[in-house]
Amino acid sequence: MALLKVKFNQKKRVKLAQGLWLMNWFSVFAGILVFSMGLFLKIELRKRSEVMDNSESHFVPNSLILMGILSCAFNGFAGKICYDSLDPAKFAKWKPLLKPYLALCCVFNMLIFLVALICFLMRGSLESTLAQGLKNGMKFYRDTDTPGRCFMKKTIDMLQIEFKCCGNNGYKDWFEIQWISNRYLDFSSKEVKDRIKSNVDGRYLVDGVPFSCCNPSSPRPCIQYQVTNNSAHYSYDYQTEELNLWRRGCREALLNYYSGMMSSMGAVILLVWLFETSVMVGLRLLHTSLESIANPEDPECESEGWVLENSLKDTFKSALENLKKLGKFNQVEAGAEGAEGEEGGKTPAITTVS
Repeated sequence: MALLKVKFNQKKRVKLAQGLWLMNWFSVFAGILVFSMGLFLKIELRKRSEVMDNSESHFVPNSLILMGILSCAFNGFAGKICYDSLDPAKFAKWKPLLKPYLALCCVFNMLIFLVALICFLMRGSLESTLAQGLKNGMKFYRDTDTPGRCFMKKTIDMLQIEFKCCGNNGYKDWFEIQWISNRYLDFSSKEVKDRIKSNVDGRYLVDGVPFSCCNPSSPRPCIQYQVTNNSAHYSYDYQTEELNLWRRGCREALLNYYSGMMSSMGAVILLVWLFETSVMVGLRLLHTSLESIANPEDPECESEGWVLENSLKDTFKSALENLKKLGKFNQVEAGAEGAEGEEGGKTPAITTVS
C-alpha cells in the first residue's frame, strides 16, 4: 500500500504546482536568510578570533553559508520544474531528472537537520575553545611592544568592557599572571624586587586587575589594586562587601552570547528544514501524480500521487534486499576476478611422446 496516496484531477494538480512554485521561492528567501545568519555568525566569531584557541568554531557558520547557497540553488531549480509542470510539453524534459533530484533533496534535508543539531550541540566545543583562547590572550596582555601581540591589550580591555566581565573564569585569574609590562616597573624599588624574587618564575604578580574590570555603575571609586588587602582601603572587606569589579568571567559571558545566538539560529534552521521537507513531499506528489496519468493525451483525467509507492516497512525491506544483492554481486565479481588470476597463473603441462 502506497504511503500518503492522494487522488488528483487537473485542477488539483495545477493548484499543487502553483502552490509549490510559490513555496519554492519562499524557500529561496529562507536560503538567503540562512546564508545571512552564517555570514553574521562568521563575522562575530572573527571579531574575537584572538581569544579563541582554534578554528573549529567556524564550522557552524561555514555550514550555514553552504546550506544557504545550496537552498537557493535547489529551490530555484524546483521552482522552474513546478512552473514547467503546468505545460506537459515542457515538463517532459524534466521527467528523467526528477528521481535523482528528489534523492538529492533527501540528502540535502538530512544535512540541514544535522546542521540544526550542531547549532544546539556546539556549546561544549566552544567552551573549551574560549577557555584556552582567553587564557593565552591574558598572558599576552602585557606584550604591548611585541609585534603581533601589541593589539591584545586593547582586545581584552574592549572585551571586558563590552561584555561586562573580568578574566577567564573571574577577576582572580588576573592575580595568577603578570599583566603589567616590565616597561612600567621600577626595578630599583624594593617592593618590585621582593615580588619578583618571591615568585619562582620571576614574574611580577599583584592582587590587582586591569581598569576594564571596573564596574562604572558602582557608587564607590574602583578598587583595582590591592583588591584582597582590607587595610589598604577605608571601610573595605573584599570577602563580604560586593566588589566594584565585574564578577562574571569572560568565558561564561562569551559562551552565553554565542551559544544563545547559535541556539536561536538552530531553531530557525529547524523551521527551514520543516518547510523544505514539506516542499519535497509536495514535489514528490506532483511528480507521481503526473507520471500516473493513464492517458497522457487527456490532461484532464484523474491520477494518483504518493510519497512512497509501498509502505514504509516494505520500502525499507526492499532497500535492504537491494543492498544485500549489491554486496553479493560485488563478492561474485571479486571471486571471478580471483579465479581468472589463478587460471592465468597456471602453466599448461606439455607431454612429449617419443
